[in-house]
Amino acid sequence: MVPGLWNLLLGLAGLLFWLCVLPWAEGGKVLVMYLDGSPWFSMRKVVQELHARGHQAVVLTSEVKLHVKAEDFFTLKTYSIPYTQEEFNELFFGNSRNMFDTTDSLKKFPDTFTAMRNLSTFFFRSCAALLYNKPLIRQLNDSSFDVVITDPVFPCGALLAKYLSIPAVFFLRAVPCDLDFEGTQCPNPSSYIPRLMTMNSDHMTFLQRVKNILYPLGMKYFCHISYDPYESLASELFQREVSLVDILSHGSVWLFREDFVLDYPRPIMPSMVFIGGINCANRKPLSQEFEAYVNASGEHGIVVFSLGSMVSEIPEKKAMAIADALGRIPQTVLWRYTGSRPSNLAKNTILVKWLPQNDLLGHPKTRAFITHSGSHGIYEGICNGVPMVMLPLFGDQMDNAKRMETRGAGITLNVLEMTSDDLANALKKVINDKSYKENIMRLSSLHKDRPVEPLDLAVFWVEFVMRHKGAPHLRPAAHDLTWYQYHSLDVIGFLLAIVLVVAFVTFKCCAFACGKCFGKRGRVKKAHKSKTH
Repeated sequence: MVPGLWNLLLGLAGLLFWLCVLPWAEGGKVLVMYLDGSPWFSMRKVVQELHARGHQAVVLTSEVKLHVKAEDFFTLKTYSIPYTQEEFNELFFGNSRNMFDTTDSLKKFPDTFTAMRNLSTFFFRSCAALLYNKPLIRQLNDSSFDVVITDPVFPCGALLAKYLSIPAVFFLRAVPCDLDFEGTQCPNPSSYIPRLMTMNSDHMTFLQRVKNILYPLGMKYFCHISYDPYESLASELFQREVSLVDILSHGSVWLFREDFVLDYPRPIMPSMVFIGGINCANRKPLSQEFEAYVNASGEHGIVVFSLGSMVSEIPEKKAMAIADALGRIPQTVLWRYTGSRPSNLAKNTILVKWLPQNDLLGHPKTRAFITHSGSHGIYEGICNGVPMVMLPLFGDQMDNAKRMETRGAGITLNVLEMTSDDLANALKKVINDKSYKENIMRLSSLHKDRPVEPLDLAVFWVEFVMRHKGAPHLRPAAHDLTWYQYHSLDVIGFLLAIVLVVAFVTFKCCAFACGKCFGKRGRVKKAHKSKTH
């Protein structure tokens, strides 16, 4: 036999053997309904990795959107909502302009309240438009998805998963009003777990613990406005009383974009997995344009400046103050900014409409990072070991900035009150004071010292839920208890009743015995006295 033919047959036989021995990798169907905006960039990496492992992904979003666009590794499915793209942009970017309003907080409250209510109404009406779209719901139901991936901060995805009876994986940072704790039935003692937006640490003074208890009470009102409509919608769909916690309890696994290098230690449940830093796992080489900027910076290096995807413009006066400060440092500053060019912009500052933030932060010539302290930016700063000047604007950004500052990895400034001197001095300090670099490198080392990369961990748990049709064995029995059963108030009441009954019976017995004993002796004495008279 010809040697070449013989080798070919041997090769085919070996291939057939391995095909018989190795398990088949069966691809699943994934429905992704995720928040548009910066959180999408992390979710996109998960979807891309799932596609690489042979799964089919369908991304469901409204026709009006920010960053979600069709790509070759997923199918994009859109649905119509009662809003135009212009109305959508005004809701999101109109609010960002108000962030730089220096009006007193009490005076701004009505406008802030109105903006939040309008945004909540937008999300709810979009959700109702989806769930009442019967042809689309029928199509999704017939597609036989294995899992839904969604962020419960916008509960529509969780409600859709429950309505279609599809296992859900929640991919999130946190949910306001501690709803993530209620949805997982995770213990949440206020004595050492700081509440969202309190800027407390896990070591609180008495007054901070008072604040930690009282502050969430005010947030309940905003949560009432934002989330109660979903309970009514769910109750109408299921034709029974459904609470928001019932909706959230449908989640099989909760993937938190957190890490205890940034966040404080706290109790966790079996269904909670931490994947902080998932957005900065892989860096790509810089494009020629940005590589040229970095190389031209010389020995001084660069500073990366971005206030996130939600902030497109800054008031002219504030932009000029920032530009003045940036011109006082020798580093080249790459500033992501789409507003009008400040007239006093220095030669060392380059304005760009977009920048590869994680790739730039990973470059050895990057000296500092000016950030709004969103969780994505903070973790990219930690991953790449870059000290930060933090200008928090809203939400959890204040908490993130406070935690990095207390760890000596950056400086926090109030963007509304800071002057050019404040920003220039803060930049010089984090660049020239070696302690900031040492502290952020220590945090980076701790963050990277893990057995599994966050992206691999997230994909593993998504596939786990797909393989096992959910994860009911991770669901705590606390979901099936009433509030008084959860706190054992019925048991405490029962035991207290027994103690009271025993105490009462004992008292009565003693009183009866004493009455018999001392009462009889008293009568004898009285009788004796009467005889002597």
